[in-house]
Formats: sequence, structure tokens, C-alpha cells
Amino acid sequence: MHKAARTLHKWLMLFLGLQFVIWSVTGTYMVFMHIDYIHGDSLISNPQTKINPDKMQYSLVKLLQTYPTAEQISVGKLMQQDVYRFSIQNNKTTQQVMLNAQTGERLSPLNQTAAIALAQYYYLGNEPITKVSLLTDNPPFELSARHLPAWRINFDHFSAPSLYISADSGLLVGKRHAFWRLFDWMFRFHVMDYGDAEEIDNQLLFWIALFSTLATVSGLILVYFRVLRRTKNKRKPMLSKRKHSGAA
Repeated sequence: MHKAARTLHKWLMLFLGLQFVIWSVTGTYMVFMHIDYIHGDSLISNPQTKINPDKMQYSLVKLLQTYPTAEQISVGKLMQQDVYRFSIQNNKTTQQVMLNAQTGERLSPLNQTAAIALAQYYYLGNEPITKVSLLTDNPPFELSARHLPAWRINFDHFSAPSLYISADSGLLVGKRHAFWRLFDWMFRFHVMDYGDAEEIDNQLLFWIALFSTLATVSGLILVYFRVLRRTKNKRKPMLSKRKHSGAA
């Protein structure tokens, strides 16, 4: 059993060793970095503005007359402005629409000037903007395709922060920075997501977990033979010597 455990443990750890190192490094990073900072909560303000019903002169009745297929209607804010947000069906696709709740003026899709103003409104820092781009397809891995079209606004900061503003709703749909991007990669490696970022390979996790259990069991067997049993064998000669000395 000792020889079999040693052989099994040696080959299993040779196979699993790299993944163990990856787990240690990625786990350390994810524990060390504060999750609120990773989420980008420190990048943006959270203004608490109330909706003023007296300023909503464009009634819901008028909205439905102009957009009879409107669904999921909600009332919200666009900076200091009261707005309606709703969806309509357009050529078998769902389109988000935003209206000025005072005049009924259509505000979506947002132009670049409006997107920059919103980004500066949300962003807590005072760094200048380095790049503004409109994303309509093929979004980066950090932004879900359901938020397209969206404006990406980058700021000049060592953490390379980016804010994503929906062109249709004017809502902040993403806030990312370099440490979040690194955290995302660390998480993928930690859960062994080496393929599609949207799915975790459960089969791979199952086999690695099974082999890790076998490596642990074989390691415990080695501990027994090399430590506990060896200590026990050393005690026997000492006890026999004491008996002989006592008899003498």
C-alpha cells in the first residue's frame, strides 16, 4: 500500500500541480482585492434625485396615442430630467425608447455629446476623457450584447476605467477598470473556465476534483507510513531497551 500510494500521489500531483498553483494565485488575488472596488462602485456617484410629477406634462395617454405598442413603460431620470422609458416592437425586434416626460420629445438614441455629459455626471473622478466610441455589435467580453447599442467612454486614469452608457435608455449599464478585467480572468482560471466565458466546464471540474481527492487520500496514506508508523517503530526499540535495563 505504501508503494502504491507513493506512485499514485507522485503522478497525480505532477498532473494537478499546475492547477493547484493557479488556484492559489487566483484565489489570493480575489481575496486580496475588495469586491466593492472590483465592482467599480468607487468609480461612480449615486445621485438620489426624485421625480417631480408636476413637471410631467406629457401624459401617459399621449404616450400611448403616439406609441400604441409601447410596453414595459417606466418613469425615471436622465440626470435632472424626468423621462419615460419603454420598449416597442420594430421589424420583429424590440427597441428601447426614451422620451422627455415634460415635452414628449424623443431623446433616444443618445448622441455623443449627451453620452459624454452622462458619463461625466456619473463619474466621480476629474480625469479627462481619452476615448469615446459607439458599440453596435461585437461588444467586448465585459459588456453583454443585450445592452447594445452603447457608448463606451474611457477616462485617463492608471486603472483605465470605462463607463458604458446605453444609447437607447441613457442608463449606466457597465463600469469596468483594469483590476476588474484582471479579476475576471482570475475567476475564469479559478473555476477552470478555459473555453466559453459564459459556461463552466463541469466535466473538467468533476475530473480534477476526483483526482484531487485521490491525491489527498494517497498523501494521507504516505503521512501515515512516513510519519506516524515510523515514529511508532522508533518507540519500540526504546521500550525494549528500558525493559532490558530494568531487568538488569
